[in-house]
Amino acid sequence: MLSLHSARQRARTTLRRPARIGLAVAGGGPIGGMYELGALRALDEALEGLDLTRLDSYVGVSSGAFLAAGLANRIDTAEMCRIFITGDSSDVQFRPETFLRPAIFEYLRRAASLPRLATQWWQELLFSRNEARWSDLLMHFGALVPTGLFDNAQVERFLQDVFTRRGRSNDFRDLGTDLYVIAVDLDSGATVRFGDKGWDDVPISTAVQASAALPGLYPPVEIGGRHFVDGALRRTMHASVLLDRGVDLLIGINPLVPFRQDDTGLPVSHERSLAAGGLPAVLSQTFRTLLQSRMQVGLARYAQQYPDIDQLVFEPNPEDAELFFTNAFSFATRRRICEIAYRNTLADLHRRRDVLAPLLAAHGLRLREEIIEDPERSILDGLAPPPRDTEATARLRRALDDVDHLVEGRRPRRRRA
Repeated sequence: MLSLHSARQRARTTLRRPARIGLAVAGGGPIGGMYELGALRALDEALEGLDLTRLDSYVGVSSGAFLAAGLANRIDTAEMCRIFITGDSSDVQFRPETFLRPAIFEYLRRAASLPRLATQWWQELLFSRNEARWSDLLMHFGALVPTGLFDNAQVERFLQDVFTRRGRSNDFRDLGTDLYVIAVDLDSGATVRFGDKGWDDVPISTAVQASAALPGLYPPVEIGGRHFVDGALRRTMHASVLLDRGVDLLIGINPLVPFRQDDTGLPVSHERSLAAGGLPAVLSQTFRTLLQSRMQVGLARYAQQYPDIDQLVFEPNPEDAELFFTNAFSFATRRRICEIAYRNTLADLHRRRDVLAPLLAAHGLRLREEIIEDPERSILDGLAPPPRDTEATARLRRALDDVDHLVEGRRPRRRRA
C-alpha cells in the first residue's frame, strides 16, 4: 500500500544539483524490521539511480533504526539479505538468540529489593493502620517487576562490533551523511534525536539500543544518567526530522497496519473474530491501529506543511493475514516476511507507475520496468554471490567506492528538456 503526495512546486535548483533524498524507517519489532528490509530491497532493485547507502539523510525508529544505521554505514540491502535471510554473509554472523536472551541481571536486581520493600510495607501496615490497605500491595511491590524480559546489552555489543569493522563507524560524526536515531527520555517523555547536535557523541550502537527498548520487552537504556526507551512512543516514523531539513524526496516505510479481516461490511463470526485470538490478538490490533492512525494524521499534516516535497510512504496491505498472525518475535519466518514485503512493494510501484514515473524523473530516478513487471521475481533473484573480503580488501573496496562516488559527483549534470 503506497501513500503518495506529489509536490505542488518542486525547487528549481533540483535541475542543477543532485536531489536530496531522505529515508524514514519506522519500528515494528523483528517482523517489522524484516518487512522493511524486503521493501528496501525492492526499492533498491526497482529504482534506477537510487543508492540507499548514499542518501542525504536517514531517520530510524526502533527496529527501523537498525536498518537506517546500517544503510548510513554503507551496508547495502544485498548484504543485509545475506546477513538476515540467507545467512551466507562473509562479514556479519547473525544469531537470533542475541535479541532474545533473558534479562537475568535485571531479574536478580529487582529480586534483591524484596527484603527492603517488604520491611517498608510491614512498617506502613503496623504504624499507619488507617492509611495502609491491602489493596495497595500490588502498587507497593510493583518495583519487583522487571522493566524488560530480554537483555538488550547483547544487542548493543553486536552492533558495536558491526560498526567498528571494515571502514564503518560507530560515531555519528564520522558517517559522511546525516543519521538520526529517535528515542524517548523516560524521565521527561521528551523525544531525543541521537545524531543531532548535543547528542551526536553517543555511539550509534547505544542509540539504536535505546531506540529499540520497547517497555516491557527490553529494559530502558541509561545514557548520561538518564533512561531512554522506544522512540515510537511519541511518533511512528518521525519523518518531520527529514522534512524540516528540506529534502526534495522523502521515502518512508511503516511495517505496522491494522488487520482488515472483512471488506464486505457484514458481521464477522465469533470464530473468525480477532477477539477469538485472545489478548495477544487484541493488543496487536490495538497497537497497530494507534500507530497507523497517528501516522495518517501526520502524513495529512505533512502534505499541508511541506507541499513542495514529494513524499512516498510504503506500508503492508491491511488484508494480509500472514503478516498479522506471525509471531512478532519469530525469526524463523523472516525470509517469508521479506518476500511478502518485496512483492508488495514491487506491486505498488507497478500499480502507480504512471504517477510515479514523472515524479521520480524529477529526482533523477527511473522505474526499471523489467523488475516491476516480473510477477515471479523473488527477493533472492538479484543477490550475487557474497564477496569474500578480508578486513583489508573490504576497506580497499570502500575507498575505491568513495573515489568513484566523488568522480561521479563532479561530472556535469545534463539539463532535462
